[in-house]
Amino acid sequence: MGKDYQDKGEMPHMNFHVLTLFPEMVRQGLSESIIGRALSKGIISLETVNIRDYTTDRHKKVDDYPYGGGAGMLMQAQPVYDAWNAVAEGIGSRGRAGTEARVIYVTPQGRTFHQELAKELAKEEDLIFLCGHYEGIDERVLEEIVTDYVSVGDYVLTGGELPAMVMIDAISRMVPGVLSNELSGETESFGNYLLEYPQYSRPELWHDKSVPQVLLSGNHQKVDEWRLEQSLERTRSLRPDLYEKWVQENQEYFIKKAKREERKRRLERKRQWKTDKGTEALAEGNTEPKAES
Repeated sequence: MGKDYQDKGEMPHMNFHVLTLFPEMVRQGLSESIIGRALSKGIISLETVNIRDYTTDRHKKVDDYPYGGGAGMLMQAQPVYDAWNAVAEGIGSRGRAGTEARVIYVTPQGRTFHQELAKELAKEEDLIFLCGHYEGIDERVLEEIVTDYVSVGDYVLTGGELPAMVMIDAISRMVPGVLSNELSGETESFGNYLLEYPQYSRPELWHDKSVPQVLLSGNHQKVDEWRLEQSLERTRSLRPDLYEKWVQENQEYFIKKAKREERKRRLERKRQWKTDKGTEALAEGNTEPKAES
C-alpha cells in the first residue's frame, strides 16, 4: 500500500482507497492537473492497494477458473477480502469505523454514475474502490464487502481502473478546496441538470465569428440571464431528459419569465402608442392652413 499525497499536517477532506491489480496505472492517471495539485496539497489523499500483495499463493496468483465452466478467469475472494481488510484496519487506526466505509465495486451491472451521486459520495471521509479484472470477482466476497455497485456506462472495459479514476475525478471536484473557483463545480454541466452555456475567450473576432455582444456589455445581470437561456436551450436540444427534470423543479422561473415578458410587451405597446400619437400630432401640425398675409 502507498500514500500518494504530501502530508501537510492536516487531515485531507477526502481519502480515496483503490483496490487494484494495477496501482501504478491509477497513480499516474490521477497525478496531474487539478487532482494532482489537490493530492500534493493534502486536500484529498489517494491510497493504491495492490490486491496481488495479499494473495497466499506463492506465485502471486489471484485468479482461477470459475466453477461450472465458462470463458476466462475469475479473481479469487481471499486476496480481495484481505486487501479490503487491510484498508479498513488502516482507516480504523485513524479513529474511524473502517468496516463502515463505502466500498464501490466498478461494474456495468451497477447503477449509472451521475453528478448527483458524485455530490453524495463527496460527503464521505473515506471511499474504497474495488477494481475488477479478467471475468470479474468471486460473488462471495462482493456480498461480504461491497456497499455500492456503480457503472460509468453501458459498455465493457478491460478493468475497473479507468472508471474508478473517472469517478474519483468527478467526486474530487465536489470536495471543498479542490477547485480554485468554488462556484465552478456548481455552474458547470450537470451541476443543476443543465448543460453548460457556450464560453468564449480572446480574440473577440475569430474566423469571422464574433463574441456575443451581451458578454462584452459589462452588465452582469444580462450576462447571467443570457447564460441561463443558453444553458436551457442547449439542454432542451441535446438532453431533453435533463431539461424536463429542470423544468419540473423550476416552475417559478417560467412564471417570472412570463411576467417579465408581459411587462416588456406593455412597455413596448406604451412606447409605440406615444410614438403614434407624436406622429399624428406632427401630421396634424403640418396640415394646418397657412395664415394669409
